[in-house]
Amino acid sequence: MNIHHLFVEAAAEADRIAHGVTPEQLSGPTPCAEYDTRTLINHWVLYTSHGLEHRALRTALPEELTKRDFAAEADWADAYGAQLRRAVAAWAEPEVWAGEIDLGGGNPMPAAEIAAMVFAELVLHGWDVARATGQEYRASAAAGAAIEGIVVRYAEMYREYAGFAAPVAVAEEATAWERALAGSGRDPRRPA
Repeated sequence: MNIHHLFVEAAAEADRIAHGVTPEQLSGPTPCAEYDTRTLINHWVLYTSHGLEHRALRTALPEELTKRDFAAEADWADAYGAQLRRAVAAWAEPEVWAGEIDLGGGNPMPAAEIAAMVFAELVLHGWDVARATGQEYRASAAAGAAIEGIVVRYAEMYREYAGFAAPVAVAEEATAWERALAGSGRDPRRPA
């Protein structure tokens, strides 16, 4: 499944959210109990922009990036937006979606599956950052439906590695986006 068009949308929203974060908010709590806002932002920047590009290129993340405090840099939001655009551009060619990507240690996965999981990181942690900093996350109906499908497919694996909390109950009339958040252990009713 090639979801490049949804990466374009989600990257633009992530860029907007990043630019709405103030330095005073970096030490605040997030919906991810084990992360403060700085730690969450560093994880988000590393895996959804640098990681996304390196997956497309079939190269390993340099160790230097894994130790970097992106949020400590005054222009981190600008740098993140630029890196996101490079990463999304790296997935623009249809052939990038074909074949497998080695996750290291001889553990290959289909490229489209890896892209789906990074898309989930981009969107769900984007929502986390938005909630932690008093912002609203905006997702189209198409993005909501796609992320719901990804959450349904990978929820148990994410829970096995403590990436998702237990699912949250939602109303019958909940949107796909709200069901996706709830399925990943996030409460869509939580106020910004």
